[in-house]
Amino acid sequence: MLELIWPWSPLLLVLALLVAVGAGVVRGFAGFGFSALVVAGLSPFVAPGPLVTAMMALEAVASLVLVRRVAVDLDHSWHRSLLLGNLLCVPLGLAALAWLPVTPVRLLVSSALLAGAVALRLTNGRLFADSAALRGTAGVASGLLNGLAASGGVAAALLMSTTHPTPARLRATMITFLLWISLYALLWSALLTALRGSAAPGLMGLDMLRWALLLWPAMTLGIRIGQRSFGQAHPERYRRFVLNLLMLVSALGLATTLAQAWR
Repeated sequence: MLELIWPWSPLLLVLALLVAVGAGVVRGFAGFGFSALVVAGLSPFVAPGPLVTAMMALEAVASLVLVRRVAVDLDHSWHRSLLLGNLLCVPLGLAALAWLPVTPVRLLVSSALLAGAVALRLTNGRLFADSAALRGTAGVASGLLNGLAASGGVAAALLMSTTHPTPARLRATMITFLLWISLYALLWSALLTALRGSAAPGLMGLDMLRWALLLWPAMTLGIRIGQRSFGQAHPERYRRFVLNLLMLVSALGLATTLAQAWR
């Protein structure tokens, strides 16, 4: 009976809860990063498909908790561009996750994200002027990564951070964007799972439900801690945290992909 509820090792259960609490703190403070941190921390040990779709569900839940409180700070231009890019590109990323050997693609993407995050940190977060082209690029990049690794928020935050937005504006935009796009990605995950039939394990199923139910309380606890910390944070402290977080998440993504490639 216990194996039906939790078919993995007790040590993995402890690790998963600790990772979820820590990632939840980051999500509550920065407005993004939960999925990327959890996937990076756990995907070396479990199948990535159900874990990624579980993170999509939890991202939507996390944003529901916060979205009304941040509505006044939302950057509508960035939000519209990110949604449009994701509407077009999430299906492509999910198709790659479902059908293609994605390790080489993830290596390339993780390396590019890490290089961008390091460059952003070295310039203290100011590289580009806000423009429609930059917002469109962010939408396409985040859409592909949302489908491929549930980490499109990292790409979106990375590119939005190059324009040096206020902390409240960046956080509100990420929280609101992740709500809608996570729900959209879940719809595509269900469709792709149905199309694949019994040919291969689906993106959605019992394992996805296990992960979502297990990590939900831990994530909620972490978000509450992180949200209180944001209310007390100086804008410059928040900016440094976000830049360092982008580097950390990108490095973890690269390390995880390399570890999977060597298995």
